[in-house]
Amino acid sequence: MKRLLLVFALSILALGSMAAARPPGEWIVVVGGPSLHQWEQYKAYPHDHWWANFVHAARLRTEQLRAALGPDAKITWLVYKQGYLDRAEQEHQDLISFINSVADKFHLNLIYFQSGADVINYLNSGPGRDRLKVAGFEYLGHSNRACFMFDYSNLLDSASKSWLHESELSKIERRDFARGAYVKSWGCHTGESMSKKWYNATGTHMIGAIGKTQFMTEELPILTSEGGKWVN
Repeated sequence: MKRLLLVFALSILALGSMAAARPPGEWIVVVGGPSLHQWEQYKAYPHDHWWANFVHAARLRTEQLRAALGPDAKITWLVYKQGYLDRAEQEHQDLISFINSVADKFHLNLIYFQSGADVINYLNSGPGRDRLKVAGFEYLGHSNRACFMFDYSNLLDSASKSWLHESELSKIERRDFARGAYVKSWGCHTGESMSKKWYNATGTHMIGAIGKTQFMTEELPILTSEGGKWVN
């Protein structure tokens, strides 16, 4: 309980500073898809017991952003749709309707995507990009040191067919971002390589993890590897 209160207090202080320091513009939250039980059930440490691992973390983060940035700030969710359509069959629930309800509650610009190319295209060509720069970009989903894996262990066991790889980052236009834009990957291992490639390609610093992260139920993802840290 003390840990949660401390995290909450620090979050409020950080958000106050963020609201004062961050440039105006669009905040983009990319949400990857969950793995499937058929691939994970025999692993010693299976992923995604809960289908909403990433959606719930995105919701927690969005609550913070909406409180800090105000009711009129443009916050966009880019959600990997196929992952939730596939997981819905396992859960016997309409997961897309749930995601839509979160978007309605927080007045989000909700866009479903299928590939890394879709994410790049939105960054480069989102509505009004010439005047509405990206003030924030955050990723919540599976990742390794070199890429965001939107469908990890969904179609293939422990692999991905939909990703954004560090070799593709040069396709992102530097003009997309506002000066001082905030960029963070909440996934595992991003800080070991992809963060550097992101900076080289875009000129913005991406905060990423050295080691693994764990998605929680009452707070944002935490570092779990011995010696793990956030770097940019």
